[in-house]
Amino acid sequence: MRVLIVEDELKMAKLVRRGLITQGLAADVAVRGEDALWMAGSTDYDAIVLDVRLPGIDGIETCRRLRDDGITSPVLMLTARGAVQDRVAGLDTGADDYVVKPIHLDELGARLRALVRRGPVERPTVLRVGDLTLDPATRRVARGGVDVELSAKEFALLEEFMRRPGQVLSRFHLLEHGWDGQYENRSNIVDVYVRYLREKIDRPFGVETLETVRGVGYRLRRSGTR
Repeated sequence: MRVLIVEDELKMAKLVRRGLITQGLAADVAVRGEDALWMAGSTDYDAIVLDVRLPGIDGIETCRRLRDDGITSPVLMLTARGAVQDRVAGLDTGADDYVVKPIHLDELGARLRALVRRGPVERPTVLRVGDLTLDPATRRVARGGVDVELSAKEFALLEEFMRRPGQVLSRFHLLEHGWDGQYENRSNIVDVYVRYLREKIDRPFGVETLETVRGVGYRLRRSGTR
């Protein structure tokens, strides 16, 4: 198992590398995000340990570029204690897990082994269905390159559809994933928000992608009718 450690503090990088080697792992070190990009592109790493705070491009942007480049190796981010926004941003841009500094090397090794057991998966940073795009990190939605402004709830509902294109999603499923259980089962709130979405992502563009499946729920078509 070969791991890439991306850490600009050399003392910390050497400590982590030594700790992982003692656990039977092979480890390389990059001190900049730019270095990590070419190293990950030329070597098939089983996992990447990525510090958020890096000179040049930071860990968040490095993770985003790794995913954009098609690198699917699991990424474990190192963050400062209390840096919640860093953890949120890292996970949104394609990281798989995080460890808060100061690092416990045994835990780091265990987390890496758990990530590798899962295996690499396709995890696009930006969701695309036809000419509709949704970026969970920047909260940007566009159709055909034209930005679409959505409320937080509309965004959450559209993201659920775009993660399951072509699948029929029941009202109950959408309620559970969009309203955190705070709803009445007979509420028509899903129908209301689907109507809002249609008014923003379909009708202005002359397409119909959000389809009603009578008696079941709704489906986002991969290509809309005009």
